Amino acid sequence: MKRKARLLTIVALSLAGSLQGGPAAGESTPATSADTAIAAAIANPARPAADREQDAVRRPAEILAFLGVAPGQHVLDAFSAGGYYTELLSSLVGPKGEVIAYNNPPYAKFAAKGIAARYADDRLPNVRQVTAEVDELELPPRSLDAALFVMSYHDMYWRPADGSWARTDPMQMLRKLHAAMKVGGVVVVQDHVAAPGGDVAAVVDKLHRIDPAIVKRDFKAAGFVLEAESDLLAHPDDDHTLGVFDPKIRGRTDQFVMKFRRPGP
Repeated sequence: MKRKARLLTIVALSLAGSLQGGPAAGESTPATSADTAIAAAIANPARPAADREQDAVRRPAEILAFLGVAPGQHVLDAFSAGGYYTELLSSLVGPKGEVIAYNNPPYAKFAAKGIAARYADDRLPNVRQVTAEVDELELPPRSLDAALFVMSYHDMYWRPADGSWARTDPMQMLRKLHAAMKVGGVVVVQDHVAAPGGDVAAVVDKLHRIDPAIVKRDFKAAGFVLEAESDLLAHPDDDHTLGVFDPKIRGRTDQFVMKFRRPGP
């Protein structure tokens, strides 16, 4: 069911309002406040034009609502590349929050021009850029409220023949992330759907896709629980056989969106 988690949240808030007599006249519910903040972040005139051109395909309002970031929070944008989502998260967490824009060296090199433009003149002062290989990444314990992987988790399994990408260990990344998450913190993963079966690295190398079951397996093994899934970016016409950069399917790939939570204690 599309946006099932979002709908459940809205229902829960409605019930809570009914039990308490509802909000006073002119008072916003939490859901309304969050939606307004997201809309304002997307409409921010300071956003680059190139970002705005991607909004119709990326659907950031729904993705950010699914993530549920609030002012003052600390968020990791994992493999943030040029920072499309970093900029939006920066607006949402506000001056008392922080966004870590994490890239490994290959991601940073690939997106160097966009990164330079994004952070020129300290235009996003609550963003901290971190560039390090996964095995060198340091995240303070219980410091993060949320994290986001957008079309990047599959790269943890990428093994290019030219050696341009250091071999990464997905479980090492997730163990570090689990330790860094506050109890109740959430991680949203959005990625291109691969058909089940086959060697994961081979599928990623050929298609830049990943089987959703692999992601669920990894997060469960790292101690996270799957809280919700959304078919917001599902494209049933995609048969999962083409590489994501193929002109026949680029921008219209079938994508999954999952939310995992770090349980207590």
